[in-house]
Amino acid sequence: MRLSGKVAIVTGAGSGIGKETALRFGKEGASVVCYDLKGQEETVTEIKKTNEQAIAFRGDITNSSDWENVVKATKDQFGTIDILGNIAGVTSRGSDKLIDQTEEEWDRMINIDLKGAFLGMRTVIPEMLKKKKGKIINIASLAAHVGLTNLVSYSAAKGGVAAMSRQVAMEYARDNIQVNAVSPGIIDTPILGNNTPEMTKAFSEATPAGRLGKPEEVANLILFLASEEADFITGQVWKVDGGWGSQ
Repeated sequence: MRLSGKVAIVTGAGSGIGKETALRFGKEGASVVCYDLKGQEETVTEIKKTNEQAIAFRGDITNSSDWENVVKATKDQFGTIDILGNIAGVTSRGSDKLIDQTEEEWDRMINIDLKGAFLGMRTVIPEMLKKKKGKIINIASLAAHVGLTNLVSYSAAKGGVAAMSRQVAMEYARDNIQVNAVSPGIIDTPILGNNTPEMTKAFSEATPAGRLGKPEEVANLILFLASEEADFITGQVWKVDGGWGSQ
């Protein structure tokens, strides 16, 4: 029970990496607040099969009032906040090539994939400062490290997450708050739902490991970074990409 007695907020807990992270946290003894626009109730139901300490919160990570409300709900229910998993993210609804991308969609991508993590840290860190302890794990992406086609706004947002995570880690290292980022490669989650079989095959073949990653393989690292085993690790950006970023 690596997170026994800990309290975690996990965004994007309704599906994909966020859901798998919330489930892993629950199995390891944490009280989990599953924060998402939809699907989080199902995650709570699954957690409660082995751990009664879980609640659902429906909210928008781009809204500062929703962040204030989820922090209040967490404290009211569990008394404190030990861990923040900023997992929620999206890809563009249309072409994400530079000359095709609209200003409206650019703003949407930056708001969800970058501003959401900023608001989460800005709202939660004051609670962590009260006890001089905390863990924050943000989700960046392989696209923050290598050039990929048709991902201009996504790459910009995730590159921002990686840089912001390093900066915040240095700012609060002396306060015993560890901030790290995880950069998944191509992971088999609902975010790939619009891909054709040909695109999925191409992604698999482009990955040195020869396959897509699994959400639980990313959650394994997030769990480690959230645990006391990682108390001396901060300001790092960890790739979980089947070797793609090493080429």
